[in-house]
Amino acid sequence: MPLPTPQSSVRVVTMKVDGLDLSAREDETIIEVCRENQIPIPSLCYLDGLSILGGCRLCLVELEGQSRLFAACSTRVAEGMRVVTNSERLQHYRRTIVELLFAERNHVCSVCVSNGHCELQNLAQGCGVNHVRMPYRYPHYEVDSSHEMFRVDHTRCVLCSRCVRVCDEIEGAHTWDIMGRGSDCQVITDLARPWGDSSTCTSCGKCVQVCPTGALVKQGTSAGEMVKDQSFLPILARRRHQR
Repeated sequence: MPLPTPQSSVRVVTMKVDGLDLSAREDETIIEVCRENQIPIPSLCYLDGLSILGGCRLCLVELEGQSRLFAACSTRVAEGMRVVTNSERLQHYRRTIVELLFAERNHVCSVCVSNGHCELQNLAQGCGVNHVRMPYRYPHYEVDSSHEMFRVDHTRCVLCSRCVRVCDEIEGAHTWDIMGRGSDCQVITDLARPWGDSSTCTSCGKCVQVCPTGALVKQGTSAGEMVKDQSFLPILARRRHQR
């Protein structure tokens, strides 16, 4: 005799997103529901399968009746919620954030190994960024090529912390971390030792695949050659969660 299927205690809520009537589980976030329904919301730090950071602020949305903006990645849906994902105000915020990211480090797309396959570059094109209105910082960072398979270029890092989270939450190595404060933050391996000297790195390459820019790449790639594959992440995350 087959066992009865356990009833889920998670309720279903109804909501409106950009005027569309949608239903969702009450434990879902706005960005999860939007992506399930092919409603685009930009983000650099959010990635399906990793914990939520809410740091890049590109996924900000408007909620009816609220004056402030909410991060779609960290805001759960609610019954009767009305969400606006694209407005003149949101476009202004997102364009400003993208410009600040370009001004903060040295993103020269034409010579980047991720040119044409970069999430930051795609965001800039989507936001209509054809110039940066604020002064560039031109920080000086060394390129760490000490690892036999991979390379880290800190001048192209947007501090999304995907590498830190995938290494800790999926691979279980916790090789990556973040050092410093504010705009001077920097991703590091094993307490700021060269990547090639790391005793915890398993050389799995997950950090390279989830990196949204050309900051973490394979050795030997030249301009435009670095194409990344993140399809493995949701599968590994579900298997790890089921343990």
